[in-house]
Amino acid sequence: MWVSHAERALRIDELCHALAVEMDLTDLDPENIRPQDTVLGSCLGLAVIDAETSVVRLIHYTLQEYLSRPDILPDAHKTLAESCITYLNYEEVKGFPANEDPNLGDMPFLEYSSLYWGSHAKTKLSDRAESLALELLNRDGSHISASLLFKEIMDYHPCSLPYHLWPGLHCASYFGALEFVAALIGGEGCDINQGDCTGFTALMWAAERGNEEVARLLLARNDVDPNKPGNYGATPLWWASAGGHEGVVKLLLARSDVDPDRPDNDGETPLWRASAEGHEGVVKLLLARNDVSPDRPDNYR
Repeated sequence: MWVSHAERALRIDELCHALAVEMDLTDLDPENIRPQDTVLGSCLGLAVIDAETSVVRLIHYTLQEYLSRPDILPDAHKTLAESCITYLNYEEVKGFPANEDPNLGDMPFLEYSSLYWGSHAKTKLSDRAESLALELLNRDGSHISASLLFKEIMDYHPCSLPYHLWPGLHCASYFGALEFVAALIGGEGCDINQGDCTGFTALMWAAERGNEEVARLLLARNDVDPNKPGNYGATPLWWASAGGHEGVVKLLLARSDVDPDRPDNDGETPLWRASAEGHEGVVKLLLARNDVSPDRPDNYR
């Protein structure tokens, strides 16, 4: 299940830790970490370790195709999500300072679980796993997993503050985890228009990632500001247009208070960016509006 459904190929040390996770424990039991030969032996020759990268892979692509069929391992992503979330809630992991680089050699599954738990968690989870995930998100960036995830993506979004300051709502919106977004915005004191260290709001992360259902949920709120820009002036519509996410663009344009021609700090409008990226469908949606100027230049033209 891990080898065929992981979001990226796992090294053998990561796999051994992933298989050692037990949901009912508060910390990783070292006795559950099986030797590499035992793990490979249990695969009956269907998985091997790449000698150069230590990555575990299946012996043939046809086996990958077979195991990826939805009827073969129907609960795969649910199971993998629960393993990742449980690992991240172990006491040893929670003890890592969020603003320091951890020693991943001691906890080799930490990076994978931090970067991909939300990708697996879009399916229905057990009540226990949902509770652990919300506990993780409610730490508002003080958990090492938020720091590792944001560090992975911050090259594309320069940050004016320490990158570990990332609210849980923004993380859930980034992943497109609809149930968690719904739970977080329903909580007391939630500021739906809060910006993170890049100035991104939760809506902006959903727009940039093309997470249409999350965007729909957020835009249904009267208190959400669909025009609030990030640190460099780009709005949610700008990011959705840049990514060619037509569904999100339609949702944003359906709001009467959206400014469809608002430029970023360089003078690039959503139409300018969609045109530059070659997103014909988005260009058509924007040009259908009377309040979009097809000739508006940026600051350098």
